[in-house]
Amino acid sequence: MTENIVLFIVILIFLYFLTTGMYISSLLFFVGILGIYLIGGTTIMSGFLQGEPFARVASYSLTTIPLYILMAQFIMQAGIVKDLYDLAYKLSKGRGGVLGVLTVFIGGLLGGVSGSGTATSAALGQIAVPELIRRGYPPHLAGSLAAASGSLSAIIPPSVFLILYGVVAQISIGQLFTAAMIPGILMMFVFAGTAVVYLKLYGKEFATNAIQNENNEETPVMRYVTVVLAGTFIVAAIFGGIYMGIFTPTEAGAVGAFIAFLLALVLRKVSFKFLKVSFVETIKVTTMAMFIVVGASLFGRFISLSLVPRKIIDLLGPLMESPLLIITIIMVFYFFLFMFIEGVAVILMTVPIITPILDQINADPLWFGIMLTVVCTLGMLTPPVGISVYAVGGVTGIPIERLFKTSTVFAVVATIVVIGLLIAFPQLVTWLPSQMR
Repeated sequence: MTENIVLFIVILIFLYFLTTGMYISSLLFFVGILGIYLIGGTTIMSGFLQGEPFARVASYSLTTIPLYILMAQFIMQAGIVKDLYDLAYKLSKGRGGVLGVLTVFIGGLLGGVSGSGTATSAALGQIAVPELIRRGYPPHLAGSLAAASGSLSAIIPPSVFLILYGVVAQISIGQLFTAAMIPGILMMFVFAGTAVVYLKLYGKEFATNAIQNENNEETPVMRYVTVVLAGTFIVAAIFGGIYMGIFTPTEAGAVGAFIAFLLALVLRKVSFKFLKVSFVETIKVTTMAMFIVVGASLFGRFISLSLVPRKIIDLLGPLMESPLLIITIIMVFYFFLFMFIEGVAVILMTVPIITPILDQINADPLWFGIMLTVVCTLGMLTPPVGISVYAVGGVTGIPIERLFKTSTVFAVVATIVVIGLLIAFPQLVTWLPSQMR
């Protein structure tokens, strides 16, 4: 059976089971084994299964993932997010724009270390949306802001997406973290600014929805001080330690998790339930990511055996003289993929295919990786299947059509501003890493 026929059969099977809602890790594993068997037979398939899956998940770089996820769980389970909302509301004297900015910041931080834009958006839907609505935000804006903030999981360091892209594309994770700093901050400013402008335009609706009575229960001032100082210290320890060369990104994850645990201990939140929930959720997300890594490695080997990268390069041959056009085609392709499939799976599944094409057109893989994460952020916000929006709608009960109407505004503004700037000024990505070498 020729490679083209096998490829056609496997893609049809992949698309069919994808539409049935099959877990992406199981789907990649199944079609990968099937494709390898149809092309190479049992000898190649058994030889690959003996060592490759273990070698993939035993990578030292991937140990970063559970450490950052555990840090995020400690922060969430300690109730720090609610404390930050209470503090911001009191310090801003009820100015709603400050709460929107805080939501973007928290979403970026939790999303970057959780590894899942869907999970982060759902978590913000449960934590942030009730707080925003209680303090006057229109429900559709609160939900869309949570979805936009959760989608920042791709671009804000320490991002699991960046870690996996670095592992697959064989690029320094520290360099990727550094390169993502300016675009990540830019995305946060764009989302926060969009929320503030929306509130200005719909000020009457905000004023009408605003709560009349705050909870009279006073939170001790020292709790706020502890939360702010510890939060600042976590961020400073992680990024300062990495960029000053004190420790590696993996070690930074361990340091962040330890500091977050100490903070929960100081706030008297540590209990058996606290530890159980934190570790169980960490194991769930990490296991999901590792299964995707194994499935993607099998799928990637099938793609390699079927010579897909070479065939794509031959197909695009006449266009190779226009790198910008090739990049545009690739990004549009990714945009649609991110609408339907979790970003981690997309990166692991497709980057091995795209890398040879980038080599042919001499594209900077560092710049491409950051552009890829920006497109991932936007794909999770747009209809018909923006998965971050559906995650928020599922946990809040806010109508999906209203959420999409507002979330699309966030995506369009970010597309024009962020992608436009990164194409016009690639130095926004490459300058900071060049200074850190």
